[in-house]
Amino acid sequence: MKKIALSLLCLAFGLSTASADDVIKGAMKKNFKPEDAIAKKVGKGEATDAELDTLIKCVQAICAATPPKGDKAAWVEKCKGMVAALQKVKAKDASGISEFKKANNCKACHDVFKGAAK
Repeated sequence: MKKIALSLLCLAFGLSTASADDVIKGAMKKNFKPEDAIAKKVGKGEATDAELDTLIKCVQAICAATPPKGDKAAWVEKCKGMVAALQKVKAKDASGISEFKKANNCKACHDVFKGAAK
């Protein structure tokens, strides 16, 4: 529990000083890409409530950032869809995991919103 609280504190501090691009990249590298990423646990139905809370806060932070390219309103809608799916998973709604898997389509988001590689 202390690790999660510390992670959230670091995330909150980082959000206040980081650029939107840094927020998005950092969230992706930590919560979506690794083999033990929370997003992968959610897709398998293995995430704890604390992990779900962490991922919800992460997606909300991403939502507040401006994507490198694409329409901000479309970005916000995709993020809201993912948050809604995560909240369903947390509420033990049977449709939550399938909705999350649909919302968590990397290519669909990257094609529309990801900027050029640096």
